[in-house]
Amino acid sequence: MTTMADLAAGFIDDRRVRYLYEASVSGSVRAAADKMDMNPSVVSRQIAQLESELAVTLIERMGRGVRPTEAGQMVCDYYRQHRAHQDDLIVKLQELRGLARGHIDLVLGEGFVSDLMDEPLQDFWRRHPRLTVNLSLAGTNDVLRRVSEDAAHIGLVYNPPPTPGIRSRAAVRQPMCAIVAPDHPLTRLQRQPMFKHLAEHPLALMHGSYGTRQIVALAEQMEKLRLSPKLTTDSISVVKHFCKARLGVGLLPAFAVSQETQAGDLVAIPIDQAVLASAEAHIVTRLGRSLPAAANQLLLQLIATMRAFRKTKG
Repeated sequence: MTTMADLAAGFIDDRRVRYLYEASVSGSVRAAADKMDMNPSVVSRQIAQLESELAVTLIERMGRGVRPTEAGQMVCDYYRQHRAHQDDLIVKLQELRGLARGHIDLVLGEGFVSDLMDEPLQDFWRRHPRLTVNLSLAGTNDVLRRVSEDAAHIGLVYNPPPTPGIRSRAAVRQPMCAIVAPDHPLTRLQRQPMFKHLAEHPLALMHGSYGTRQIVALAEQMEKLRLSPKLTTDSISVVKHFCKARLGVGLLPAFAVSQETQAGDLVAIPIDQAVLASAEAHIVTRLGRSLPAAANQLLLQLIATMRAFRKTKG
């Protein structure tokens, strides 16, 4: 039991603080409990105990969700900074013992998966076989959130908006392309398709939380032309199958379909539209965070070997 003397001495139960943090980040006690594989009632009791010990309300309950109070946000910020300090210590210790062991948390958009699983990870594990990687898939907004909250060391994201606290370690232009089957009418045009040409075909687009859809929305505003997708999805794999089945056109960067284009199953055609042509692939980390040695080595590997970070011609 934490006493007032403990609090005066600066003692806070970090286990309970973690429960508060996970509930605040997840938006509900149940979601936090699921993430930690615990009973929600245990998480709720521990947060209540922390509130009792600190003599302040830390979360507000709203329907089925929760959000931190001002005091709760201060405690969450403390926890985030505490974890960052632990990471800094791990960095220093790993640098002393080399890269015999280590773990990296990586979060990325689905479009990067094929590229990542090809040469980059193969080369990395050949050189560092005892390092482990946790790989999570997420939309653009969630990639940035996880990196900013130190839930991931490195993020791979397509055309992210400027975000405070996020540092871009590499940014390479990767235009949006029309993804079609090899015999699609767009392949027979004598020039790059224009934005208006896309509206003439059934389209498969990603949901709005993805960078590919967000840049399409910007192009729609510029062209004053709204596209009406036949299919909306949160899966790039679904878009690929839609195109391979000759159901219509997908809009993705070429690196997202590199295996399919090499096999001759799909064609990636750059679109003659300024916004779509200026899109970029980014590797991001949290501004001010010192990456562990293992994560820094993987970062360098990805920048050097991923197709997404090779400069396109033109």
